[in-house]
Amino acid sequence: MLNLSPLMTAAPVVQLHVAAALLSLLLGPVALFRRRRDRLHKALGYLWIAAMACAALSSFWIHSIRLIGPFSPIHLLAILSLASLGYGLRAAISGNIPAHRKTMQGLYFFGLALPGVFTLWPGRTMNRVLFDLAPMLAVPVMAILILALVWLGRKRRVQKAARGTAFPLHNPF
Repeated sequence: MLNLSPLMTAAPVVQLHVAAALLSLLLGPVALFRRRRDRLHKALGYLWIAAMACAALSSFWIHSIRLIGPFSPIHLLAILSLASLGYGLRAAISGNIPAHRKTMQGLYFFGLALPGVFTLWPGRTMNRVLFDLAPMLAVPVMAILILALVWLGRKRRVQKAARGTAFPLHNPF
């Protein structure tokens, strides 16, 4: 059963972060995986970039895991996400569509979906929202979600390899 009280009583920056991340998560499939690259793609893409940037920027005011002063490795991911958003947008504007696609889809999986899985860890706000009565139930759910993401990533690499576009083998030495 969904328990929204941990989210409703969380700090406003946490609420903003969750709202931006959820919007990014919901917009991603439409903006990133549509076959047609039309005005809807462009409008949703800009909205997705804004939501992702908001989620990444708001994370700098969330300090629930303190490993390096008030920061944690997740903050490095936020920096990488912001840089990747800029790179992906610049690639689209300059017409480098393969780099744009690869960057934005990679951000969806590794900058949003995978970190989202770890928000389910027992004791965290989203765990209390989704698994209030059985917090440890999140652990097998997390494992299943991680396996699904790995499977999707592997499936994409296999499909690209079959087309001859993934990881060309060359020896730099």
